[in-house]
Amino acid sequence: MRLNALPSPQKRQMNLADFARAVFALALTLGLLGLCAAALRRFGPDVLARFAAPKQTRRLTIVETLVLDPSRRLVLVSCDGRERLILLGEGKLIEGEKA
Repeated sequence: MRLNALPSPQKRQMNLADFARAVFALALTLGLLGLCAAALRRFGPDVLARFAAPKQTRRLTIVETLVLDPSRRLVLVSCDGRERLILLGEGKLIEGEKA
């Protein structure tokens, strides 16, 4: 008497119904993922904003930047109501206060 009535996995072949079930499961999974992605794109930022902690006021802001050449740029930075003009590039930091 044989204990295992099912054929061994090596001898069992996939028939058309098994193949159709696998393709349907894949299509359903991809469809649900696409639906979740579309819902997150549409409603995600609003829902996540409600759960996020309230933003604190920032002390440091970049007011304006100006590219002088490929290696240097001027940055106007505001910190606690004071504005500073900073030259970035060439491995140096040159700082000047806005008049």
